[in-house]
Amino acid sequence: MQSGTETNAEAGPRGAAEDRPGEQQPEPAAAPATADAEALAPDAEAPARDAAAPAEARSESARPGRMRRLARLARREARRSAIAAVFGLALGLAFPPYGLWPLSLASVAALSLLTHGRTARQGAWTGFAMALPFFIVLLKWLHVVGWDATVGLATLQALYFLPLGAALALTSRLPVAWLRPLWAACLWIAEEWARGRVPFGGFTWGRLAFANTGSPFTPLAAIGGAPLVSFAVALTGTLLAAAALALYGMRGGTPRPRAALAAGGSVAVAAAVTVAGFAVPIPTAADDAVDIAIVQGNVQKPGMDFLGRPMKILNNHVNATIELAKDVKAGRIKKPDLVIWPENASDLDPFQYREAYARIDEAVKAIDVPVLVGALVDHPTKQGYVLNQGIVWDPKTGPGASYTKQHPVPFGEYVPFREQLSKVITRFKRVPRDFYPGDHTGVLKVGPARLGDVICFEVAYDGIVRDTVNAGARMIVVQTNNATYGRTGQPEQQLAMGRLRAIEHGRTVVTAATSGISAVVAPDGTIEQRTKEFTQDVLTARVPLRDGKTVADRVGATPEWVLAMVGVLSCAAAIMIGRRGRTDEKGQ
Repeated sequence: MQSGTETNAEAGPRGAAEDRPGEQQPEPAAAPATADAEALAPDAEAPARDAAAPAEARSESARPGRMRRLARLARREARRSAIAAVFGLALGLAFPPYGLWPLSLASVAALSLLTHGRTARQGAWTGFAMALPFFIVLLKWLHVVGWDATVGLATLQALYFLPLGAALALTSRLPVAWLRPLWAACLWIAEEWARGRVPFGGFTWGRLAFANTGSPFTPLAAIGGAPLVSFAVALTGTLLAAAALALYGMRGGTPRPRAALAAGGSVAVAAAVTVAGFAVPIPTAADDAVDIAIVQGNVQKPGMDFLGRPMKILNNHVNATIELAKDVKAGRIKKPDLVIWPENASDLDPFQYREAYARIDEAVKAIDVPVLVGALVDHPTKQGYVLNQGIVWDPKTGPGASYTKQHPVPFGEYVPFREQLSKVITRFKRVPRDFYPGDHTGVLKVGPARLGDVICFEVAYDGIVRDTVNAGARMIVVQTNNATYGRTGQPEQQLAMGRLRAIEHGRTVVTAATSGISAVVAPDGTIEQRTKEFTQDVLTARVPLRDGKTVADRVGATPEWVLAMVGVLSCAAAIMIGRRGRTDEKGQ
């Protein structure tokens, strides 16, 4: 929230050596922010030289010139890039399993300061320099597949910070300084919007909201979902950056009341946004309740080869369920109304292998209540495809209604451009068959409960969970298999997403994992029970069922679209103003 003395405040963080404390230095709207930018500016005499020189000579001479300019840019930006990388690492530590959520605010503020007043090209590079180490820290669990997979996916995700950094640099020049934090926060949402949709349905890991599932911002999810939480975090960070800019403008000891007022106003608004979540009511009143049991059967070993020998995982879940039935019969545990098995609890298709069918049926009959069974099932009509399903298995009627995962993981559960890529990357042969996506929500009647089934990574996608709740789910079940990524931090990241979904939809979220972390999360986001990883365990709980809708359920994706559009339009306005300024300069 800067006002009349903003010109000096903005000049400071550029680090220009010629800036002298206390002097006002007017800044053209579209001019480069630093003298360093001159190396990137076009040569005014170049068109005449190019017209006179042969095309071959031009191409030969242009190449070394570009390389020299890039080399100079790299040298000039080295310090700024190093600082950006440090804050990228800090942003990674804001997420589980570390959970240092205040670092998300510091990192957002840092990117705003580092891109302030820069050219679009410089801002883009700074954004990438922050994003690459951030995503490497966040996605290090992929090293189980290979560090090349970690770096490759991190690089792909970091590319989205190129336009973010460029846009932050451009909008830092917009008039009305006190609105700049708003434009910057909206640009963060635009980045998350794009990254969560493109390509192949997007990848939503690394949203600011997922680092803030236990912070003062979390209750805002009940109003606007994950996008509103991300926006509040981004806005607070950009407001802190604005305060820092205003304070920097007061260097030299000269009293500047308007700069002090701007700094104080930015801090005050940041504090108000931070505590706003405490005023948001989180609906938790139950309309009904149900007794459940979650079976975590465990796997033979962690890593890529977690399956072990055939039937091993299935037998683990069958045996644990039979032991649960014995405890119920002996009166040690209250009989549940339903039992939940995780994703891939049956490592063989029960409709193709009689032994698998018989073992599941044995366990279900022993506990004598419906069981939600996770299984891989051959596609009935498309040869070579497999369905990742949750199947309602009744003790009397056997298998019934099912839910098929709608969003298979690209390169993990199916391989886009398989024929071409498999020739280059032989590792894709470890995904022998492609998963076929489902076409409907996971609302299933399991005993007395109408639950909403989402499978594994689907919990990270707003629309899938929201559609399931709006279709009538009274609780949310996340069937997952994290055995490949056990003890890497990935299960903690996924559990944090479940906490956010509980508040967002006012529903109990039950996570059933083959090897952990299985958990029961109350509608207010409290983790009531959780298992350890790579242990066989059974959780029993009485959980509330709710029919009411939160504001987030009703407004859907509207807040995200609006905020993203505001960010895009602010960037477009900055480009137009910049071009108009250059045109005016030429006309003078």
